[in-house]
Amino acid sequence: MITTTRKLLTLIVLWAACAQATLNEDIAKRLAPQGQVCVQDKACPGVAKPAVAAAGPARAADEIITKHCNACHGTGLLEAPKIGDKAAWSKRAGEQGGLDGLLTKAISGINAMPPKGTCMDCSDEELKGAIKQMSGL
Repeated sequence: MITTTRKLLTLIVLWAACAQATLNEDIAKRLAPQGQVCVQDKACPGVAKPAVAAAGPARAADEIITKHCNACHGTGLLEAPKIGDKAAWSKRAGEQGGLDGLLTKAISGINAMPPKGTCMDCSDEELKGAIKQMSGL
């Protein structure tokens, strides 16, 4: 009877030790960092460089204007200079520092216009082409 009790007690102790080890491992997994912050152009051990999508051909200014600019610039909504209104665009260009100034404002957003006029995947050159076409500058 004593040996059976001793065996049973030994078995319970071993089971409890294994359960505690598993519990500690689970806790350690839950507390482990979930990610790593890497700074661009700095070494980041253990992290592969992200794949960079190949740039496709530049989109036509008409395509960008139709999809992203026309809703406001087509009607002059919220004082947006209308497409083809060279006087309004020239005034804005004079205030903003020319075509490059208009581009800077288009990228960052101005008044009610959101950054990049909602065309977040447009390159700076594509935006510049759209501005040139809308303004006639």
